Formats: sequence, structure tokens, C-alpha cells
Amino acid sequence: MPDRLVTRLAGTALRLPLTRSGPVRVTRDVPVRARDGVLLCTDHYATPDRAAPTVLIRTPYGRGGPLRLLGRLLAARGWHAVIQSCRGTGGSGGTFAPLVHERDDGLDTLDWLRRQPWWNGQLGMFGVSYQGFAQWALAADAGEELRAMVAVVTASATRDSTYAGESFALDTVLTWAELLHAQTVPWLARQWELKRGQPRLAAALDHLPLVDADRVATGVTIPFFQEWLRHHTPQAVYWRNRVFADRVPLVRAPVVMVTGWHDIFLPAQLDDHATLRAAGAEPRLVIGPWTHGSPGLFAAALREGLPWLDEHLSAAPPAGRPPRDTTASVRLHVGGPGGGWRDLPDWPPPAVETAWHLHPGGELAARQPVTSAPDEFRYDPADPTPSLGGPLLVAKRAGPVDNRLVEARPDVLTYTSAPLTGPVEVIGPVRAEIHVRSELPYLDVYVRLCDVDRRGRSWNVCDGLVRVTPDRIPASGALRVPVSLWPTAYRFAAGHRLRVQVAGGAHPRWARNPGTGEPLGTAVTLRAGWRQILHDPAHPSAVLLPIIHSGR
Repeated sequence: MPDRLVTRLAGTALRLPLTRSGPVRVTRDVPVRARDGVLLCTDHYATPDRAAPTVLIRTPYGRGGPLRLLGRLLAARGWHAVIQSCRGTGGSGGTFAPLVHERDDGLDTLDWLRRQPWWNGQLGMFGVSYQGFAQWALAADAGEELRAMVAVVTASATRDSTYAGESFALDTVLTWAELLHAQTVPWLARQWELKRGQPRLAAALDHLPLVDADRVATGVTIPFFQEWLRHHTPQAVYWRNRVFADRVPLVRAPVVMVTGWHDIFLPAQLDDHATLRAAGAEPRLVIGPWTHGSPGLFAAALREGLPWLDEHLSAAPPAGRPPRDTTASVRLHVGGPGGGWRDLPDWPPPAVETAWHLHPGGELAARQPVTSAPDEFRYDPADPTPSLGGPLLVAKRAGPVDNRLVEARPDVLTYTSAPLTGPVEVIGPVRAEIHVRSELPYLDVYVRLCDVDRRGRSWNVCDGLVRVTPDRIPASGALRVPVSLWPTAYRFAAGHRLRVQVAGGAHPRWARNPGTGEPLGTAVTLRAGWRQILHDPAHPSAVLLPIIHSGR
């Protein structure tokens, strides 16, 4: 099938705006020399207009598959598409070290672009996940030539996402390490491993010590995985040149951000949005019902990203495209029955933060706590509380899942409201304050908000975890633990119930807490211990919800 027809059919299937006509000329494996002599393999999808703007994508995931289609789609819209493999990947020279070389290699690529006869001085960037990190590494130093960015499920800083709550995002990091390694093994061997359900990865996620988990999963040592186990403290110097959050206020190019409520980088991406707004920028933000790799995300990124590039790169946007409503810079999908898409002027919208308190007997209610004995459970890291759904790297395991199986475990406490008499709409940041006593001074506090439907199914909405160390525990032993949950936009329908889970972990999404204080990578001794959750007037444990509308 001719490439032009494939591009046209793909555009129709994805419901993209009409493309400009004209052939696309592809030049593959162009060597772009970095300052240290490393050659970066680059593909150029040339539009017929030699003096057209350029859209750059830098990626560690190879230049085939969806990126090959994207290159043609971009060129068919009238831009030069340049797709480059990060060093150490996809045929590029050097060694891949996450986040280390992206700024310098990006600047060297920009210098190469300036020397091309078709360069017109206007640059756009497009990227999903790590491709977005590569954008942020370059953006503040790209100057006035950078005219637009499309940042999809990504952020300028990965440190806080890696160690959310100062735990370790084991499932995300180890799965990503295995995915990158899989690009270096024969295709048939990879398909066989996927068909078998990736038993080596599953075994690695359960393995201790974690310092050996990469070898269990892949058969080799993954340098960055080892480094991330060692350099996990907030003050670690290691991360200083691997995050770009302090450069975000310097970015002047218009940015559209596309993400999902169950994406692994959602809190960090919203931090970038807040930083840009504080600096006077007007980014566009789109948050949908997507996970990190869900099929609908790619289509949504194109439907948002291509018009954004049209608006900011093209001298004249394509005919027939209606002007964008600049008063609604935020578009988000409200989950739950009766939800749907909303347009807002900013994020987060005005809301009334309302405390739903934990009460005795497993009750959750928006009234003040009463005198009561604490609830108790025993957390055993040898049989860690499992994680179900939520923000995970692998789309088929992520997102909303019926939680009744995990809620039936004795190491999970649940607090459930009465059936709602009217809908309750929650949009914005969600947090909890949990008062806890622990037999052990090393512990994790995990909180999850769920929607219990009329059939009794418990669907996860958002969650968060915090790791506690002895220096935080007061002499009384009763510790107030603030827990930041993922932000959300969700409508709890009349007749449904709110539910809050409290547990001692969510494995393997987060690495289990061994209860001993041993180092993250080398811990092997596992200590079980009792936890008490307090909910009396002196210890008002609660989840605090940003309520937009309440008919309870």
C-alpha cells in the first residue's frame, strides 16, 4: 500500500485534521555528530516545501513503528520531521544513560539543523514519556527558534516520580529497564517472553535483594537501575544534572500538555504546568481517562498536538480548522457516571476542600470524629499487600480495577460512606492525613480512594504512599502522616459510596518496606509489625477532597 495512502487512512482513523498534499521524501540513518564525536542516527521526513518549519523528536525507543507513521503524518502536514535515536539506542553510538546527555545532544542536534539547507529557523518538538524529558532538557536553551512543544505523559523532573513518597517505584523502574533491554534482544525471543507473560520480570519484582532484580529480569546488570537504588535520598547529588525543573520558568515556547488521570507522571506534569503559569506562560493542559500507554492516548496526543503545531509553527493554519478557544486553557475528563469532558480556564478549579473522616466500624463520613479505639492491622513484607491497577507503566494492568479482592485481605482497612443521596464531584489535588502508631519505626502508609458502585464493586480513583522513618516519629508514638494522592476529576454518582483504603504498602508498584531500615538495594531481612490507625478527636484521620459539587 503506498505510503501516502497509509498516511491518509491513518489520519482518517485517528480523526485528525486534513493534511496538506504532496509527497514525503524519507532519508534514514543520517549521522548527526555530537560534540564528543558520538554519531546519533537520525531520520528526516522531508515535506515538499524546503523552507518549512521542523518538528524534532528524540527517542530511546527506536524510529520504527508508530514513530515512522508519525514522521509521515508530520511531513504530510507541511513540516520537516526529524526523528533521532538517543545515544546508545536505535543504532546511535555511545551508551544510554537516562537523562544525562539529552541537553547536550539536543543542543548539538539543533546546531546540525541550523546548517541544513531546508532549515527555516522555526522549531517544534513532540514527545511522549522519555521523549518529553528530552524536550525539557533542551527547551530552556533552544532560544527563540523553539516555537512550540507537545509534551505527552511526561515531566521535566523524574526524581520525585521515581521515589514518590520517598519509597521506590519498583514496578515502573524495573519494567522500564526490562523494556529498554528487550530492544537489544532478538525479536522472536522477545515475543516468546511476552507470550509467556514475562515470568522473569514477575520473578524479579518479587526478588530480594533488589540489587539483583535487574539480573533476574534481564540476565544482565542495568547500570541506571543500580544507580537509582543507591542514590535514592532527597539530597542525592546524583540527580542534580538529571532534572530540569529549575529551567522550566525560562521556557518561552507555547506548550500543550497531554496526560491521563492514571499516568505515572501526572503529579510531576501538573507541577510543570503550575510552574509555567507562575512564570506568566499560558500552557494548554489536557487530562483524559488514559494510562501511560493506553491506545487512546496516542490518538489524543495527535489530535491535540498537531493543531497546536499548526497554530504556533505555521504562517497560516489549515483552512477549515476553527480557532481555538483561548479562554479554556484546560480540558479534562471527569470520570464516573455522568462525568465527561469539561473546559476550564485554569487548573485546579476553585473547590471546597472537605474532610471525610475515618470513623469506628469502618465508616467514612463528612462529620467530625468521635471518641473511639484505633483500628489495627499487621503488615508483613514477606506477604506484601498487592497493588491493583492505578498508575502503572503497562497499560493493560493500569487504570481502574475492582479492588474487592485486595480489600478482603486482613492487612487492608476500609472506611466506606453511606450511599450518596446526590452526586459528589471531586476535581483537584487530593490529600489525606492519617494518624498512625506502629510497632516498628520503619513503615509505609498507603491510602487509596475508591468509588463503590451499586453492585458493590470498588473502583480505584486515586492513591498515594508515604515512607516513614524513625526521625519522624514523636515521643508519643502517634504520628500524623500527610499523604498526597494523585489528583483527580471524578463524579461519585447518587447511590454510590466513597471508600478509603489504608494499608502498609502496594507491592510491586512501590517497593515493599522491609521494616528494618536496611538500604533500599541490599535489604533482605523482613520484619512484620502491627499498625494502629487512630481516628478520635485528637487524631482526626481523614481524606480531604476538593469538592466542586455535593448533593450528598
